[in-house]
Amino acid sequence: MTGQHLGSDGQGTATVGLPSVLLALSVVLVAINLRPAVAGVGPVLPELRAGLPLSGAGAAVLTTLPVVCFGLLATVAPRLARRFGIEPVLAGVMAALAAAALVRVLDGPPVLFLGTVVAGGAIAIGNVLLPPLIKRDFPDRSGLMMGVYTMAVSGAAAVAAGLAVPLADATDLGWRGALGAWAVPAAVAALVWVPRMRGHTRPPASPAAGRSLVRDPLAWQLTVFFGLQSLSFYAMLGWLPSMYRDFGATPAVAGFLLSFSGLVQIPVSLVLPALANRATRQVGYAIGATAVIGIGLLGVLLAPMAAPYLWVGLIGAGQGACFALGLNLFVLRTERVADTARVSAMAQSIGYTLCAFGPLLVGLLHDATGSWTGPLVLLLALIVPQAVSGALAGRNRTVRG
Repeated sequence: MTGQHLGSDGQGTATVGLPSVLLALSVVLVAINLRPAVAGVGPVLPELRAGLPLSGAGAAVLTTLPVVCFGLLATVAPRLARRFGIEPVLAGVMAALAAAALVRVLDGPPVLFLGTVVAGGAIAIGNVLLPPLIKRDFPDRSGLMMGVYTMAVSGAAAVAAGLAVPLADATDLGWRGALGAWAVPAAVAALVWVPRMRGHTRPPASPAAGRSLVRDPLAWQLTVFFGLQSLSFYAMLGWLPSMYRDFGATPAVAGFLLSFSGLVQIPVSLVLPALANRATRQVGYAIGATAVIGIGLLGVLLAPMAAPYLWVGLIGAGQGACFALGLNLFVLRTERVADTARVSAMAQSIGYTLCAFGPLLVGLLHDATGSWTGPLVLLLALIVPQAVSGALAGRNRTVRG
């Protein structure tokens, strides 16, 4: 097939590219590296804290820091893409992610936090650039490819969570080996994207590239929905294993529960974007998926060990649906590739900055009360504004260009 690059009007213009299957595989390779650096921390957090050592506040900062980077550095991505092109930037961020995965496990807390910042920044840029790349290079199959993309992200998070404790137990390196191992797939992704850099032409900026979206209500509705669903996801990603350890589960079972939550997301993430693309409105999808998260959280609050796999499975299904829908709405609510990039950058920069308070508040509330009741009640309360913003964003409109 022929790839596409942004023209001056923000639409795609044909250039020589890779066959579609190889291009899709290269997208998947980036996608599978966008969560393990974060998802692998929660299951080994107690061992990490004991080994460094790291205080409860330090652990809360550690689980929050990547998400803060997602928010603060997301706005850099469109500028980097306009200056260097999407392909070279993606190759560079994968290389940076591989280096960060190794560096952050070498020494004490300062190096751990530094590597986490670099990893979070690399992931932030990849998060923003993949949706417009998919809209650009797969204009007739964007729903399918968004499903493949979100499935790869969810699946990789599940694998990272599930393998963290076994990897730590299987090597003399413990938690360092479990986290450092993820340098390998990131390095592979960087090498795969190197050939795509050759022959790349830098896209000219579109007329709307510098225009702010802060006065567009739809852009804000997309941002709030994406931010709140991310807050719920990253709060559980960072703290669910610790919750279930305190509820009486073994470390391996607690880690697998997080992995199970991610595994449930895989089919949901694959199927939902294609279904949503066929619908004129996505209001029902947004409300229904958010309600499923609420039911799962309520189960964890009231009877965590009565049916842990059911509660965690519901949370995973709802979060997978909301994440896939949130990303897909960037494509569905924009007419041009340039607008998709702008909405993606705004929603992810502000949304992730908003959601960064989730893991931090959960950790601080638990430290202050010695209980998981307060954090779970907080997450349940945020279900309401998430459903409202999702319903508003699901209406059939487009962002102003």
